Amino acid sequence: MLWHKKYTIDDALALITHDNILDHLGLEFTEIGDDFITARLPVDRRTHQIHGILHGGATCVLAETIGSFASIMCVDLDHKYAVGSQISVNHLRPASEGYVHAHCAPVHIGRTKHVWDIRVTDDRRRLVAKCELSCAVIDKPKSA
Repeated sequence: MLWHKKYTIDDALALITHDNILDHLGLEFTEIGDDFITARLPVDRRTHQIHGILHGGATCVLAETIGSFASIMCVDLDHKYAVGSQISVNHLRPASEGYVHAHCAPVHIGRTKHVWDIRVTDDRRRLVAKCELSCAVIDKPKSA
């Protein structure tokens, strides 16, 4: 298993503070496997750009969120934390309704850096975006 400990969707949700961008956009985690995590985002007025299609920034929020959570689940949260440090997104196909679904899998899990492959598909499983996220793994400050 890739994760530091066994996580459920409820465990992952407990790590989120509420009334933030994830709540406003309607992002939901959908599955946690032994070496992957999935989430979905509605494609609606909250996530559309001016032409009525999925905003590229919303795709980035989905990718960075799912990849950052994957990194968080790989570390001992008593001593470390992980934050996104670089994201690359190729937008390949527009989506105008339904959901987009993100599947996050590891490319590299190192001591100080994690790299994630994130594929975003539409409800018909067509590739909407291909993303890569790097996360920095950082020591938590020692409390006084």
